[in-house]
Amino acid sequence: MSIRSIISIAAACVWLATGACTASVGPSRAAPANAAMTYQSVAIDGVHVFYREAGRRDAPTILLLHGFPSSSRMYDSLMRRLADQYHLVAPDYPGFGHSDAPPPSSFRYTFDHLAEVIDALTQKLGLSRYILFVQDYGGPVGFRLALAHPERVRAIVVQNAVAHEEGLGPLWEPRKAYWADRAGNEAKLRANLLSFEATRLRHVGKSPHPERYDPDTWADEFAFLSRPGQIDIQSDLFYDYRTNVASYPRWQAYLREHKPPLLVIWGKYDPSFALAGAEAYRRDVPDAEIHLVEGGHFAMDEAGDEVVALTREFLTSRGLDRQ
Repeated sequence: MSIRSIISIAAACVWLATGACTASVGPSRAAPANAAMTYQSVAIDGVHVFYREAGRRDAPTILLLHGFPSSSRMYDSLMRRLADQYHLVAPDYPGFGHSDAPPPSSFRYTFDHLAEVIDALTQKLGLSRYILFVQDYGGPVGFRLALAHPERVRAIVVQNAVAHEEGLGPLWEPRKAYWADRAGNEAKLRANLLSFEATRLRHVGKSPHPERYDPDTWADEFAFLSRPGQIDIQSDLFYDYRTNVASYPRWQAYLREHKPPLLVIWGKYDPSFALAGAEAYRRDVPDAEIHLVEGGHFAMDEAGDEVVALTREFLTSRGLDRQ
């Protein structure tokens, strides 16, 4: 690791530890003056859940659900650029970003529970109808919301979120071993979770253009992962991920039955989720729009302009730019 990276991480850790983030959460780049963003939190069963909000509240709502080990920050640029037409809400799950992170002894870190918390948040905010935009962990949370309330989901935008087993690439073999024998594999998993290089590779992946990636992105994520108690939280969620794989048939049945308007945007340099996972969605929703873009697991890092354009064009073509 370079001296510059170490300094960036140390600075981020100090910033988080001092609590300054609550007063200065904001974009890392300049944004249009009309793209106002607010940063708020609400209590759900005693846990403060942070969320970003942009756009007019009478516009069509997009609920953006983030991946691991990110937070709502991953959607900052997208939200600002779509706020002229849409109402956008992006929460941080408990244990992530600026939401509370109670210890596993007092909070159940499962995808069922995260979905329950986000469901309660949508009800508190009065989000009765929304377009789901899901990435990575956002898929398991979002599909649980869709199964519980299919009438609320107007459409789904998938960005590197898996709902079919062929989407799990070779990197998932150690994780499957962890599910089969947690005690025997936990030490190895925890070492990977705390690795700065693994955090970087989740972004850069196999991209031939690593110079296009802002290193502050993974430096900040690594700072969050390095907070006390995070390793216990994230190892619990990694273990519970096996319930997502077991749920794939139910998610696929939902897609076949309801056939929501579906846009799949897949960063083709993703080291974790295989390209086959993108095309698999067409089996369930034959008219799904599927696009492979020049990007990694977090496609917006490298292909932000294209993701925005594809999302806007899809929603407009399906009449979803109107309530």
